[in-house]
Amino acid sequence: MKSLLKKLAETPGPPGYETGVRALIKEEIQPFVDEVWIDNLGNLIARKGRRAEDGLRIMLAAHMDEIGLIVTHIDQHGFARFSPLGGISRASVRGARVRFLNGALGVIGFEHDLDPGRLPVFEQMFIDLGASSRAECPVGVGDLAVFDRALVEVRGRLVAKALDDRAGVALLVELLRQLTLQDVHSPHELYFVFSAQEEIGSRGAAVAAYQIEPDLGLVVDLTASGGTPKGIKMAVELGRGPAIKVRDQLTIADPRLVSWLVSAARQNNLPYQLEILEKGSTDAHAIQLARSGVPVGGVSIPARYVHSPSEMIDAADLQNALLLLLAVLRQPLDLA
Repeated sequence: MKSLLKKLAETPGPPGYETGVRALIKEEIQPFVDEVWIDNLGNLIARKGRRAEDGLRIMLAAHMDEIGLIVTHIDQHGFARFSPLGGISRASVRGARVRFLNGALGVIGFEHDLDPGRLPVFEQMFIDLGASSRAECPVGVGDLAVFDRALVEVRGRLVAKALDDRAGVALLVELLRQLTLQDVHSPHELYFVFSAQEEIGSRGAAVAAYQIEPDLGLVVDLTASGGTPKGIKMAVELGRGPAIKVRDQLTIADPRLVSWLVSAARQNNLPYQLEILEKGSTDAHAIQLARSGVPVGGVSIPARYVHSPSEMIDAADLQNALLLLLAVLRQPLDLA
C-alpha cells in the first residue's frame, strides 16, 4: 500500500475541496466495485456484492479530507492571516510549509511579541509567501492551503502530512482490491464510503449513512498513541497492531462489533489493541445517529503527531488492519 499511500497523502484535499483526491480514489477502485457514485456533498460511495440470507449491509468509511487553512486577510506587506480548517496542532506549525490549491507556497510564522510561556493562537500567526505588498501576494481571502510534506519512510514507520485519514483510504482501497483478487465471497453487501468534510464535523458521513441505511458501520481512521517520552497515557502504541475502538470522545462502539473484531483477530493470530480515545472522534458518531440508529465500531491505525505536518504510522499496523478486515468480512454476524 506504500506507493498508493504516497500518492494519496501528497494529493491536496482540504474539507470541501476533495476533488483531486476523490478522482484518484475513484480511478483506483473502479475495477473492483459493482457500482460507484458521488453524492451531493462530495462523498465517493462504492457498492460491492449483494447480501446473502445471513449477511448484512455494512458501511465501511474513511474520510478523504485533511486539515487545512483558509486565508482571512492579506495585510499591506503581503502577509496572509488565516483560520484553521480542522483541529490543527498549534504546537507544530511554526516554520511549516503550506501549499495553496493554486500552487503558491508559503511558510507559517509567529508574531515576535509573544508570551514565551504560552502557545500563540491562530490570530497571532501568519503565512509568509515571499511578497512585500498586498498586490504581490499570490493568494487572496478565501484561498485554501494544506501542509506541504512528501511521504518518507523511517525504519518501517511512514511519515507524511494527511495520513489522517489517507492511511484509512489506502486501507479501504487495498481491501477492495484484495476482496476481488482473492475472490472473497462475503455474505455482506458492502458500501465503501470515502467521506467528505470529516475534519469540520463528519458532515459527509452523516449524509452517506442516511442514504445507505446500513445495518452496521465500521470506520477506519487514525488514533492517538502512547509510547513517546512523557507522552499521553494510552494503551495503544505504534507497531503493536491495529486498535479496535471501544470508546472515543463522542462514540461508544457497539459491544457486539468489538467482540466480532476481537474474535476475528484471535482466530487469525493477528495482533490487536483496544482503543479508548479520550479526546477526539471519527465519522463513527455521525453514522451512529443516522435515521433510527446504527451499531458502529472502528479499526484504528495508531499514530503519532496527529494533526501536524508530519504524522507517523507503522506500516505493519496498516498491513495487519487489512488482514483483520479481510478476516472479518468473510464471516456472518448475528446482531440479535
